[in-house]
Amino acid sequence: MINEPNSTFASGPSIKIDGETIFFSEGETIYEVAKRLQKNIPTLCYDERLEAFGGCRLCVVSVEGIRNPVASCTTKATDGMVVQTAPPEIEKMRRTLLELVSSENRDTQPNPLSGFASQELSALVNKYGARNGRFQGAKSGTSNFKDANPFILRDYEQCISCYRCVRVCAEQEGDYAISVANRGFKTQITTEFDHDLRDSDCTFCGQCVQTCPTGALADKKALRSAELPEEIKKTRTVCPYCAVGCSIDLMTKGNKIVGAQPAMKGPANKGALCIKGQFTFDFIQHEDRLKKPLIKQADGTFKEVEWDEALKAAAKGFARAKAKYGRHSVYGIASGRAPHEAAYTMQKFIRAGFGTHHIDNCSRA
Repeated sequence: MINEPNSTFASGPSIKIDGETIFFSEGETIYEVAKRLQKNIPTLCYDERLEAFGGCRLCVVSVEGIRNPVASCTTKATDGMVVQTAPPEIEKMRRTLLELVSSENRDTQPNPLSGFASQELSALVNKYGARNGRFQGAKSGTSNFKDANPFILRDYEQCISCYRCVRVCAEQEGDYAISVANRGFKTQITTEFDHDLRDSDCTFCGQCVQTCPTGALADKKALRSAELPEEIKKTRTVCPYCAVGCSIDLMTKGNKIVGAQPAMKGPANKGALCIKGQFTFDFIQHEDRLKKPLIKQADGTFKEVEWDEALKAAAKGFARAKAKYGRHSVYGIASGRAPHEAAYTMQKFIRAGFGTHHIDNCSRA
């Protein structure tokens, strides 16, 4: 029976996955087709934004007529293919792979504040009941806690060499700030000449942090609040820093904002953020943040006032400038953080209120 509800394509080549037949488009991988059927094939090296890598081998499936299991993320679907996603022998293989991987890691339960994907290994270890002490022995990865950058923790004793961080830096950001050095147990994620991130081409966009499935790369600023007792809550909002409108999830504990993570399905950013959207959330609760308007006094000091008084003072200032120097003495700059409605109101204020076209927007800077 062909599964019509889950089929995006009305006709064409089809594949049978766990007894369900589904049409697919030429070029789709087994993993992509199975995902449309809501089959939960595990993976650690896969990020849908990146070119499929096939390194972790957790996504292997059994294909009728092929002797050995194949990586579903890199194997193209072909017409008439019959696939089993989780037969007992494949599930046993996955558990063994997870035991191999987790045996190297110091901690398989990183704090959720580490990053968006930081719980992936932890979730799979728990799901499969993998014993992380079974293959204990030599370890790879040397943590770089001496890197003094204020944003990214480089805890490579947690690294499983999935290379998602390296690939997202290259394929998504185009920065090529980090790369892979050496082989085997000496494999290491590093920067050029092993410098600190501040001395590399890193733009601190945080993409490496958010794609890391183990917490090997983590958000230093968010982890400062790890000891707070409250549960982590996420609230979807829009980053206020520019006019792009990137979707972000603000993480809170109680009444405190403790971190920010990109929304992977955000229509404007699709999981990407700049350094401001990713790491500069703490201005919201900074002790120096202004809570009321200030009016400058004759002696140069500033007086705290209510909004009504501040708006009246501003209106008088505009009126004085126009009366003394003419309408062209007023120049308006709209904020790129403001919505379209506010930008429209601003230009109306300048054009209709003062009769001048001296209006611009900071987004052009």
